[in-house]
Order: sequence, then structure tokens, then C-alpha cells
Amino acid sequence: MERLDSSTRARYEHRAKVFKALGHPTRLFIVEQLAKGELCVCELKKMIDADLSTISKHLSVLKNAGLVTDDKRGSNVYYHLRISPDGSLFACMDEAAAALASAFGGPDA
Repeated sequence: MERLDSSTRARYEHRAKVFKALGHPTRLFIVEQLAKGELCVCELKKMIDADLSTISKHLSVLKNAGLVTDDKRGSNVYYHLRISPDGSLFACMDEAAAALASAFGGPDA
């Protein structure tokens, strides 16, 4: 039987931080777009109806959770995923969302 010791707790705390970072629609959108390839903040700005400071804050949350990294090139900052962009994360999320909607009613029911 596994125990919730300090090492195990640290692992679960990191997982919780990742899930918390993914817990916003805009951040999920950013991750899904980055799964297609790296993007400059200026490109994300064209895709998201929000000011640059809001987009930067979302990117900061994703970076602090270890999901994205950045690369400054001249005056532009490019972001890319640190996780595998194979789509399985999104498939799992969509399946869970559909199951919840089916069970409790909602827009996907």
C-alpha cells in the first residue's frame, strides 16, 4: 500500500499545479494551439480576444506549471509545449467532459 509521504505528496502537488494551470478556457486554447507548433505572443494575440498583459499572464501560469517554455528572439518571445503534442491529453479531456455532460446534463449532452 502506498503512503502519502512527503515525496508522494510533492508529486501530487505538482500534478495539482498542472491541472490548475489547465483549468481556464483560454489556457486550454493556448495549449491546444501550441500543440500544433510554437507561436509568438504576437500570434497568440491575434487568436485571442484579450489584451497582451492577460495573454502574458496566462502564458506565465502555463510556464510556471512546467507546460510551456519560451525562447526570446529579438523583440519576440516564442512559446512551445514541453509535453507531447500527440492529442491524447485533449482526447481524454473531451471524453471526461462528454461523460460529465451526459451524466449531469449540459451543452454536450
